[in-house]
Amino acid sequence: MPLDHYVSQVHLRKFYSPALGKRMYAIRKTDLKAFTPDSQAVCRIMDGTTNAYLSNDRAVEDFLKTVEPNYSAAVVQLVTGEIDGQCVHAIAGFIAYVMACSPAGMRIQAGPLRSIVEADVALMEARGALPPPRPVLRGLGLTELLHSGAVKTTIDPEFPQAIGIQSLLRIMALFGNFKWEILRNCADDSPFFTSDFPVAIEPTDAPWILNRIVPLAPTLALRIRPDPTVDRNALDLTFSGFGYRRRDLGRDEVTRLNRLIVRCAEETVFYRDDHAWVRPFVAKNRHYRIEPDTHRVATPSGTLLVLTQRIAANAPANER
Repeated sequence: MPLDHYVSQVHLRKFYSPALGKRMYAIRKTDLKAFTPDSQAVCRIMDGTTNAYLSNDRAVEDFLKTVEPNYSAAVVQLVTGEIDGQCVHAIAGFIAYVMACSPAGMRIQAGPLRSIVEADVALMEARGALPPPRPVLRGLGLTELLHSGAVKTTIDPEFPQAIGIQSLLRIMALFGNFKWEILRNCADDSPFFTSDFPVAIEPTDAPWILNRIVPLAPTLALRIRPDPTVDRNALDLTFSGFGYRRRDLGRDEVTRLNRLIVRCAEETVFYRDDHAWVRPFVAKNRHYRIEPDTHRVATPSGTLLVLTQRIAANAPANER
């Protein structure tokens, strides 16, 4: 069985520490356990991208052949400004793969599916399409049981992964046609982190629009700003809408972005330099993760589901 890395090793190697050789520092968010893995030892699952819902259960491999071999060169191109279509393809493809195939991505994308199932149940029950509740349920319908938590909707994590794998080119095309900010970290003693889900979200003034913060190296990150005017159904792999600008960041903004990176990590944070401030910083921000967020809006014909994401606390306030 193949051992699949859901965060590409070519990405993780950018965060190797000179003090460790071919290793990096890592902290687990749950218990603050520190360790020093290499890229091969982490962010991997046996048969992690083998998906039985697809006619070709290893379909993702063909996609990765167009991304991973070009990733390191693409990072260099972002630094030098010699950005071409292959560069955009490699970086946007890396982001699409993480969002589709990582455990965090699969968990997050299961949320909208769960909301859709529960909305359909409520609609079917309102129309009398479901049998009446049995006496043992004390007259409670399925919608009430779902709302009370007595019944839970379970989504096979491979199902949202299959949808994500089938949508990899579309997701890559979207990110490749948005506007990018290439962020250079000028704070020598405050390098960027990365994580087992290195595609952090950043709220904007528009409630339903989230920027993506993607660390690429200790001194380099991207901010990708979604453009609501880009056609979601188009597959523009020429990236005709792509544009970028450069920004140099001081310590305060680097700290803010690192806070997002840690909070959006699923379980593990990786970093190059073992500064004294790192562990307290991770400890302060570890009780958060990305959660799917569904808003239900009643309409004359039913319910409109507005699907987004948020950074949510997952521990009591006195432990955050």
